[in-house]
Formats: sequence, C-alpha cells, structure tokens
Amino acid sequence: MTSSEARNTASGAAITFDRVSKRYGKTVAVNALSLSVGRGEMFGQIGPDGAGKTTTIRLMCGLLPADQGTVRVFNLDPVRDHRRLTGSVGYLSQRFSLYGDLSVDENIAFFAEIHGVRDYAGRRDRLLDLTQLTPFRARLAERLSGGMKQKLALACTLVHEPDLIVLDEPTTGVDPVSRREFWKLLSEFLSQGITIVMATPYLDEAERCARVALVSEGRLLALDRPDALRATLPGQLYEAIVSDHRRVPEALQHTPGVTNVQMFGERAHVRVAAADPDASEALTAALRAAGLDVKSLRPIPTSLEDVFIAQLDEGTS
Repeated sequence: MTSSEARNTASGAAITFDRVSKRYGKTVAVNALSLSVGRGEMFGQIGPDGAGKTTTIRLMCGLLPADQGTVRVFNLDPVRDHRRLTGSVGYLSQRFSLYGDLSVDENIAFFAEIHGVRDYAGRRDRLLDLTQLTPFRARLAERLSGGMKQKLALACTLVHEPDLIVLDEPTTGVDPVSRREFWKLLSEFLSQGITIVMATPYLDEAERCARVALVSEGRLLALDRPDALRATLPGQLYEAIVSDHRRVPEALQHTPGVTNVQMFGERAHVRVAAADPDASEALTAALRAAGLDVKSLRPIPTSLEDVFIAQLDEGTS
C-alpha cells in the first residue's frame, strides 16, 4: 500500500489491537492487550523497561506474529500484508542502524533506495532542512553527535513518506536540547497528518501525546488523555521534603484526610482526600510530632508519574 492509498482508506483507527498476547517461552511480554490509535494521532506507550513496549511496537510493524488476538494496521494484517504496508510505515527502533562510513546524504539515499523511492533528492533536501542537518550533509554518520544521529535516523525513517511513524524510545540517551529539537520535528510531522506512535520511559514526554497507554508487565493499566488520567486521582497532592524521608509514610498513616503517601527518592507525595486550606498545617504538625524536620511542604499538581504509581499499587493490592 502506498502513502496515498493509505490516506484514501476509510476513516477510522490507524492501529487496532484486540486481546493481543505474545510470549517468549514462559515470559508473557504482552498480555491480552486491546487498544486503538486514531489516524493523525500522537499516541504514547509509557512504562518501565520490561513493560512490553518494544514487543508491542514490533507486533505493530509486523516483525513478530501475535500468539493470540488480532493486530491491524490500516485495516491490514501487519504480518501477512507486510509488503503492502512497507510504504506506509516508518519504524525507528532503539538500535536504528546508520552506516557510519556513509555521509548524511548517502545514508538518506540508501534508505530511500531500499524503499524503492525514486527522485528522492527534493524530499532529502526538505528533511535535511527540517532536521537542521544541511550544513553536515557531507559528514560521515559516525562523526555526528548523539542528537544529530537521532535526527538523521528520523530523516531516514521518513524519506519514503510514511503515513505512520513508530518510534521505540527515540530520545533515550539524547541530551535535553536535542530532545527538545526532536519533539519540534515530531510536532511538524504531526501537523502534516502523520500518525505517530512512540514508546518512551519518560513521563514528561507522554504529556505531549494526545493519548497515552500506561503499561506494566505486558498489561494495560490505563489509557486516556494525559489530563483525564491525572483527573482520576482526586483530592490535593502535597510534596514533602523532610529530614528523614523514610519515616514519612509511618508518620502520616493516622493523619485525618491522608489517603496515600508515595516516595519519589527523597520527596514524599502526600495525597489528601479534598482540597483543604488547613491541610498543609495539619501535615506539618503531624510530621513534626513524629520528630521530623520539615524542610519543604507545598501543594503540587498531579503528574502522570503519580497516576502510574497509583495504578501499579491498585494492580498489586
């Protein structure tokens, strides 16, 4: 299927998973996963290492067959119809292989040719301009910085003009400035109507997605818009920094209104049942009564990290 054919396919989901499972021996990598990704949507898969993100992406790309369930990409089976989907899908893996002894120009040309793209010079020039790699087009790939390599890898992924870009942790190990530039590029491609699916361990990146799936051990914990997921945790959240953070849960376990305490390093996130102007004073008093020196206590907004931890706790309780 060409890009134009994919665009002309009846409207609906770009990707659907219906009770999909995948095992590696006794290990369940994906467990009865059901989800859909809309056309033109930026969709995030969020979870720690071993959550099943990469396996899910490989199932989408037709690189693995599902053991159970049904996977569809643009209404096609990505394994059986792999050749038909090749022109519609761009896949950037965790270990995307650039050719270090080829220049920036030559790498893009190589990937254009293996996709059967003719007259790619104009497309290559536009991608080089978008990725700010034009001044480096003659440089060997092995001499690029980490961020520049990722941008070149993205250009190689996009040279055949896919309708769907699938990215597996593309910003891992990339410096903050390059991460920001990479996201600007994704926003540009999203504005062109391209569907983007990204797996990432970074919850701050998930905030940029239209919808996110929180996954752990191959299971779907929750799926919704970031703001809707944050709204699932009622009440007010406080961040407490004290002299001995390990004692915070015990110190607050009998404090009226406290519904949950989670530790994030030396920071404690304390949730109270409802917004209460006196909650800060009550929490401070309880911590001090336990002999703790309160260095900081302030209300903070709920993050996806809080939602993820709460979902994990709910799943194990």
